Amino acid sequence: MKTILEIRLLFWRKMLESLREPAWIISGLSTPLLYLALFAPLLKGLNSPVFGADSVLDVFVPGILALIAFGAGMGAGWTVIWELQSGVIERMRVTPASRFSLLMGGVLRDIVMFIVPALVVILIASLFGFHLHWLGLTVLLILLSMLTAVVSAASASLGLIMKDIGSLAAVVTSLQLPITLLSGVLLPLSVGPEWLRFIAHFNPMYYVVEASRVLVGGTINNNAVWQAVLIMLPLTAIVLWWATQVYHEAVS
Repeated sequence: MKTILEIRLLFWRKMLESLREPAWIISGLSTPLLYLALFAPLLKGLNSPVFGADSVLDVFVPGILALIAFGAGMGAGWTVIWELQSGVIERMRVTPASRFSLLMGGVLRDIVMFIVPALVVILIASLFGFHLHWLGLTVLLILLSMLTAVVSAASASLGLIMKDIGSLAAVVTSLQLPITLLSGVLLPLSVGPEWLRFIAHFNPMYYVVEASRVLVGGTINNNAVWQAVLIMLPLTAIVLWWATQVYHEAVS
């Protein structure tokens, strides 16, 4: 009960920080909408085997949602470094709150910052032909929330370890592009060469994106979905455990 109360208070603190910076909220929402407006129309000219019998948006939107989930957690490290440099972390050392609670306050904020723009994108896409299957979409949002939690906890931990924005930016940006491209967020990797599909199987986000495209069709009991769940559940637990250890060492 004490941990839940701590997480709630720390989550609300993080949310208030985000609400005071509406520019970041607008930026986070504008990027996926620009993809929908400027990139999705280009896909309509591709051969139908790429998309099967589905609407272009039924294949494209799940990838964009995964991109939003990934991006929502990526900035956690920058926030942590700012808190280190401004003395916030120093003050946190004397708080009785558990280090797990300190971590989860930010992680839950990032999950909310993913879900809100994701719902906006889903509703806008539905006006242009994206099919709504709410049960599948609910499972999809839970699965992608785990992705956000993994990225957020990892980014925050790297921020505590590196303590320098330049170093963190170099690591994050060098990882971001291969992880997202090798997950097939923009186009299904089934259209790519065999060697690319082979490498993609070592990328956890690939399984999330593949499952997302199944879930938007309303299908839950599918091998792709079970694969993604079986990968993301232990990965989320491991990363949160590791991040908590990093917080214990940094905030002590």
